[in-house]
Order: sequence, then C-alpha cells, then structure tokens
Amino acid sequence: MAWELMNEPRCTSDPSGRTIQAWIMEMASFVKSIDRNHLLEAGLEGFYGQTTPWRTRLNPGYYIGTDFIANNRIRGIDFATVHSYPDQWLSGSNEQSQLSFLNNWLGAHIQDAQNILRKPVLLTEFGKSWKDPGFSTYQRDQLFNTVYNQIYSSARRGGAAAGGLFWQLLTEGMDSFRDGYDIVLSESPSTANVIAQQSRKIDQIRKIFARMRNMTKWKSARASRRAEWLARNRSKRIGN
Repeated sequence: MAWELMNEPRCTSDPSGRTIQAWIMEMASFVKSIDRNHLLEAGLEGFYGQTTPWRTRLNPGYYIGTDFIANNRIRGIDFATVHSYPDQWLSGSNEQSQLSFLNNWLGAHIQDAQNILRKPVLLTEFGKSWKDPGFSTYQRDQLFNTVYNQIYSSARRGGAAAGGLFWQLLTEGMDSFRDGYDIVLSESPSTANVIAQQSRKIDQIRKIFARMRNMTKWKSARASRRAEWLARNRSKRIGN
C-alpha cells in the first residue's frame, strides 16, 4: 500500500524542526522519483511543532524536532500518521487521565488532518502494555474502544481518519517478540472481540461508500448517454 520513510524519525539536536523538515523533503522527492505508484508517509508520531504553537500543549512533554503539520504538508507525503502510547508518555498518570489525553490527542490530529492538511490520517501505532503495574485486559479494551470510536466517528462522516493499527499482533510460538504490547487473539478473547467489532463496522462503511461511488458513476454515465442522445437528435432536426 505505502512506503514509510522511517519509523518515528526524531532529531533532538534540532528542536526547531528544520533538520527533519529538510530530510523529509529530500527523501519524499527521492522516493517519488523512483516509485509514483505507491503512497508515501513519513512515519511520524504526531508531535506538534512551531507551525501550530497552540497545539504544542497537547504534546506529552516531548520536543523531538518534528512538526505534525509542516512535515505532512510536504509534497509527496500522501497521508499523515500518528502514534499514541499514553502508558509510556504519561506513565505517572492514572487511567482516566491517560484516556482523556488519548481522546484529545486523536481528536486534534483528526481535525487537523481534515481541515489543515486535507489528507487522510492513520493511527499507525497504539497499545497498552501488560507489563504496566496494575494492568488488566479491561483497561486495554477501554483504550482500544477509545481509539476505535474516534476513528469510526470520523470515517462514517467521510472524515480524515482512515483506520488504526495497534502494536502488535502475534500468534502462538512468537514469545521472543513479546514486548508487553503484544496481543495473541486466542489468549485475549475480549480484546479480539473489540477488534472484530471495529473491523465489521469499518467494513460496513466501506460498502456504503462503495455503493455511493457506484451510484455516482451510474448517474454520470446516464447523464452522458442522455447528452449524446440529445446531441444526435438535435443534429437530425437541424439537418431536416
């Protein structure tokens, strides 16, 4: 589907954002010069920068030289990405504070992708670690539902949110890859159910929009045929 320039690019030595901005511009141009048949994204986490100073209050204390708006405005970047790990970023906060942050974080990025960038946005990493003190699957399911509700609310209106990818899906026998955020569906039936419900809801939206596109094409074709018929008959009348 798409190329990613780099997973979570950062440049803490230049918090102004100029270094990352120049790098994305150079690399986006290069990738598009050799492959214009695939989409391209930068791999950003979504931290705001100097382009939108009023949004930087949403950053969880991170200033890493990226700028969600400026970086994703670059020619060649086809859609924006966002990551969210409230349990890492706000490790000293309680569950409700983390969920509140997540809601505000996602809402702002979806709104800005829609109104400023005018590009789709994907939440390409999110999750909750079972290594967190006091972890429960209920807490993780709450986090997933918070993410999925934001995405669904936008997608059903034809908004910028295009989907979400949690970190990370594993299967039995992949113990060496377990980092705390791993989900094995057979071991987490409640979380698997949350994921399945969202998949069905998004698929329903996809089918609705597909029917709408087909209807638009049909109406356009009918109008074109009618215009041709009128033109032919007008020519006949003039000839007579």
